[in-house]
Amino acid sequence: MMREVAVIGVGMTKWGELWEKSLRTIYVETALLALEDAGLDHIDSMYVGSMSSGLFVGQEHLASLLSDYLGQNPVPAARVESACASGGLALRMGFIEVASGMSDFVLVSGIEKMTDVSGYEATYALGTAADQEYEGYHGITFPGLYALIARAHMEKYGTTREQLAMVAVKNHRNGSLNPLAQYPYQISVESVLNSVLVADPLRVLDCSPITDGAAALVLCPADKAREMKKPVIKIIGSGQATDTIALSSRKDITWLESTFQAAKRAYDMAGKKPKDLDVIEVHDCFTIAEICVLEALGVVEKGKGGEATEQGLTSLEGKIPVNTSGGLKSKGHPVGATGIAQVIEIVKQLREEAGKRQIKGAKIGLTQNMGGSGGSSLVHIFERE
Repeated sequence: MMREVAVIGVGMTKWGELWEKSLRTIYVETALLALEDAGLDHIDSMYVGSMSSGLFVGQEHLASLLSDYLGQNPVPAARVESACASGGLALRMGFIEVASGMSDFVLVSGIEKMTDVSGYEATYALGTAADQEYEGYHGITFPGLYALIARAHMEKYGTTREQLAMVAVKNHRNGSLNPLAQYPYQISVESVLNSVLVADPLRVLDCSPITDGAAALVLCPADKAREMKKPVIKIIGSGQATDTIALSSRKDITWLESTFQAAKRAYDMAGKKPKDLDVIEVHDCFTIAEICVLEALGVVEKGKGGEATEQGLTSLEGKIPVNTSGGLKSKGHPVGATGIAQVIEIVKQLREEAGKRQIKGAKIGLTQNMGGSGGSSLVHIFERE
């Protein structure tokens, strides 16, 4: 019998180009905030999501490094990787550990320091999440892969260039209300359309940035959260799935099968449907990604993601607010930390601590974190007790 699992602590500092801080410093500051929020000075176990610390800062073996500098040795610690879904995978590992009864208090976290290398080196590091022999070898980059998805979606469903821009505009509007966001300012459709072309049809304002940052959560059994008089935000669904790593191997590159399958498992476990959700954080590494994810989650019909954005369905005032944090686009995307930061936004919304971007009466939230161009995906569903 699995135990109910709750999030009792969250921690995050402002993301951006953190030149003056090392990876370990960023991590420890963030983890301490989560422990303080939980009211704890010790943990039973810890997981760290990090995609490519070896390529970004020349440091592997993060489990030992970070448990040491956090003052938690000899705690069992593990670093997990699933490309840009590393944070979501760390959450799932921590969830399983608490639910199984192996541990009571687990620190689940994510970290990436991406700005210590050149743009070329960062592009190479991120490119390792694609198929190196069949995609990378031929020169494709992630903007290129998502540009192929965008062009195919536009041809198949009539999605417009303006609808893509509206995703960025919405998320920057939300991010302007988030003091921890890397780029907390509003933009216009016109500014997106006139920004530098990266990979047709995607422009630089369609793309998430290179970011330094960390995020951390503390998980424990729900009954202990109640004893501690904490707001009980339960993880009621967890789903994970994979798909082919190369776009060329997929039947339909506009469809994110890994997200669909992960969501199906999370919905089934939670006993919920898309219509039950009050707020969602999705993996908008590029504007087209948010549109495709909404379709795979069943929030909108296949092919209707762009239209839903244009109609305001996903805005703060809409039927189903998406990326109230600003998403990867405005908040930033330190790849290993993104999946954890998504959860922090949902927890804040369910605790009614989201300030000016608060969704009134939010009780059920979902996070979707994705690796590469959808080669892996994790979906979690949360409920306020």
